Amino acid sequence: MPSIFNARDADSYEQTMGRWSRRLAPLFIEHAGAAAGERLLEVGCGTGSLTFALAGTVAFGELTAIDYADVYVAAARAKNRDPRIHIEQGDAVALCFPDAHFDRALSLLVLQFVPEPGVAVAQMRRVTRPGGVVAAAVWDSGGGLVPQRIFWDTAAMLDAAAVVQRGRAMSKPVVAPGGLARLFSAAGLADVDERPLLIRMEHADFADYWEPFLNGEGPMGAYVAGLGVADRARLEHHLRAAYLAGAPDGPRSFAAIAWSCRGVVPSVASASPARRGPAGGARK
Repeated sequence: MPSIFNARDADSYEQTMGRWSRRLAPLFIEHAGAAAGERLLEVGCGTGSLTFALAGTVAFGELTAIDYADVYVAAARAKNRDPRIHIEQGDAVALCFPDAHFDRALSLLVLQFVPEPGVAVAQMRRVTRPGGVVAAAVWDSGGGLVPQRIFWDTAAMLDAAAVVQRGRAMSKPVVAPGGLARLFSAAGLADVDERPLLIRMEHADFADYWEPFLNGEGPMGAYVAGLGVADRARLEHHLRAAYLAGAPDGPRSFAAIAWSCRGVVPSVASASPARRGPAGGARK
């Protein structure tokens, strides 16, 4: 199933998202946990922010990292020097691994871009052994991601089409408080624990904030790429005013909150939504 994240170029992804997911990864690992010798699955590895943070933190036995976008898979493979790590293309809602194959299944900043995140969680549960852990994190897009809020609120003020895009980005149930926890419980996971993780998104100046959008990466980049020259200039003008907020151009530090959730696969097998998901493929 295709991702709704506009994946075009790995270097552009690093500027729009990779630099922030690397900052979030250690906090997520602390919540998700991981132990020496474990067999891990990462769903939606992108260019490897969580992948390589895990490699530098945990003495795991093996890590399989998958992503739907071939361009990100190629970039992550090019960086990899760890024989324990295997990176491949795959679909989150159709994981091509046997039942109970992994000790832990993890997903960082991916499920908000999966059209059926509940199916993805069910698949992660299916491939994780009884007693193992499933964990995921998504941005709190509606209430805790200031740079995105600035962008979409400004765009929506100027363009009726952006109102629709803003709703898609900010109003999905999975990104709301309790959204992941509900999906985890519906998938039959136990001891579900959801909590916020806070980082700062720091920009050197307005250009550092604006220019990554020009490459067309991700939902905001795709929106900018679809504008005509005059409309793009108009958006830039108003975004600059929002970024500056009456102060000279220069560094800005914005709060960014993600919801992190973990749950345990029950030791006693029981019929659940996790058993009804497709058993084939892998994804971001």
